[in-house]
Amino acid sequence: MHFNSSHRFVCQLVGLLISLFATVPGHAQTGDSACGSLANGYGPYDYRTDKPKLGIVERYHFTPEVETLIRGSTNVLPGPDLDYTLRASPNHHRALMSMMRYGEKMKSPQPQGTGYSVECYFERAVRFRPDDTIARMLYATFLSKNARTPEAIRQLELATVAAADNGFSHYNIGLVYFDLKKYDKALLQAHKAISLRFPKTDLRDQLQHVGKWAEPSNESTDSANPTANGPTPEASQQ
Repeated sequence: MHFNSSHRFVCQLVGLLISLFATVPGHAQTGDSACGSLANGYGPYDYRTDKPKLGIVERYHFTPEVETLIRGSTNVLPGPDLDYTLRASPNHHRALMSMMRYGEKMKSPQPQGTGYSVECYFERAVRFRPDDTIARMLYATFLSKNARTPEAIRQLELATVAAADNGFSHYNIGLVYFDLKKYDKALLQAHKAISLRFPKTDLRDQLQHVGKWAEPSNESTDSANPTANGPTPEASQQ
């Protein structure tokens, strides 16, 4: 995946999710795993639905300087503050993106000041809220950056199931597939988004540019959910 393309996608995604993302209630799983228990002294809170409870966390820990990795808020480095934020809200989309960039900046799978590996924060996010399509798309981006394409595709398949009839989510899943050069899967997601009347056309335009666009048919929109009869996001965490 080209960094500029994937980085542009996640930035656009985070900018749009607050106004356009329709959530489905999920259930936290707080049991222990290789990446630790989700139980926390404050929270854990869902980034999508518990915004008022996260204001104090963002004020003191997820400051603009921490988000952009300039410096920490309570420490010299941003690692401890990112860790605190992602323990209070495991699926905090912007903090997940910053944690991914922090690992890249420090050239470490577990950069200084963090309690877990970068990948563990993504595992914790989808374990906390299996239905969070944004968290799964970000996880897929992380996996693709690390040349783990089959695992990235699996996260996108689970995100497709969770997306249900959310055209915004299908559209953005298609963008990630496009970055992976999985054009057939990107086309199916574009068709699904069109069938759900999602208005943006960038995905269609990109597919046209590489000669992979085809007009939708009933069959293509019906098959845009490849794991509809397979494991649910919740089942995948068990």
